[in-house]
Parts: sequence; C-alpha cells; structure tokens
Amino acid sequence: MEFIISRYNPETDTAPHDRHYRLHQQELDGGTMLLDALLKLREQDPTLAFRSSCQEGVCGSDGMNVNGQNCLSCITPLASLKSPIVIKPLPGLPIIKDLIVDMTLFYKHYAEAQPFLQAKPPSEAHEHLQTPAERAQLDGLYECVLCACCTTSCPSFWWNPDQFLGPAALMAAQRFVIDSRDIQTRERLQSLDDPMKTFRCRHIQNCTAACPKGLNPSRAIQALKASIAKEH
Repeated sequence: MEFIISRYNPETDTAPHDRHYRLHQQELDGGTMLLDALLKLREQDPTLAFRSSCQEGVCGSDGMNVNGQNCLSCITPLASLKSPIVIKPLPGLPIIKDLIVDMTLFYKHYAEAQPFLQAKPPSEAHEHLQTPAERAQLDGLYECVLCACCTTSCPSFWWNPDQFLGPAALMAAQRFVIDSRDIQTRERLQSLDDPMKTFRCRHIQNCTAACPKGLNPSRAIQALKASIAKEH
C-alpha cells in the first residue's frame, strides 16, 4: 500500500512537499486503522511528525486530511481508503511540522463562544435540575472532541479565519444557549449577533460531512441563527 504524505520542517524547508512511503500487506492487519499504519511508517522514518494520544477517537488529537477528507486517523479503517493514500495536515491552520498544525486560533474561537455553564449561584438546598426532555436537547451538541475537522473543512473559516468563529465553536455556543440551566442566554445571543462571527456560515455542509463523531454542526448553527433572529 502506497502513502503520499505531506512533509514540512520549518528549520529546513521553504514549503511543504510530498514524500512517498510504502507498507507491504503482510505488515498490516485486517482491522488496521490509518493511525496504526502511520505508527509503522514512523518506525521506517522517525522524523515523521503527527499527533496522537488515546487512539480511540476521544481525544481528537490526530485530525488530518486524508484523500481530500478531514478525519481522525485512529478511527479511519485502512480498508476504507483507496491507494495511494494522500495525507496532508488539516487545512486552514499554520503548519508546525509535517501533519501537526497550530491550533491556537481554533482554541481562541472556542473560548470566545464561552463554552461553560453560567448558572445561578449553587445552593446547598438543591441541584441545578433538568427534566429528561431538557437534557435530551443537548444530545448531538456536547460530544465534540475538538479535533477541528469540521472547522478546517469550512470555506468560511478559510476565507475569514480571524473573524468567523467556525462550526466547532458555534456548535458549542448553541449547546449552552439551549441549556435550561444557563441564565445568560440573551447575553450569549447578543455577543454572537455578528455578520462575520456567526452569520458568515453559508451552510455548505462540509463541517457535517467531516465530523468523525457524526455530529451536525450546520444544523446547530441554523438553530443558533434562528434564536438570534428571535431576539430582534
């Protein structure tokens, strides 16, 4: 199986370039994930740089662009990929080295969405209760692993990375806007009522197609826009 991997070392390279690798079939198990293959390739070439941690699709650290689609390498079966497998870093973010990108801007936008509960002061008398129906509204919004696959697949983010918050941040915003325990709903919506920060989203659906957890950021952003419109 052939791999074409983008390589970039800022200490020696002026621009990214492709390097070809090969693994023989006997080196691969039937259930091998892409990350397993990358780890074997790094045994061949210890200079190959990429992030990985949990290897279970939970930490979100090993996002990359594979055959033109953003994904998590640890839960992408090799059998699902056509050879040659072309691997590049996530688009739209600065490259630190090889497949490792600088996530600073992604995390900055995520923090700007205030992804934390702002509730009434805690009381010893009772908890912040929710009905099962209120809790169910959060399903499909809180499971994000912050891999940035959705945001870096979004043309609106490519065109306006400093202004558009991106799908991951806006989905997190929607998660707390609809949380029945949160008391800052109006303030949240007012802060997101911006033509570039939120409404730059054109619902191209790249984000939903790229999410390795099967979430739907585009639908969450549509609902967020509707809530903002109701405030006017």
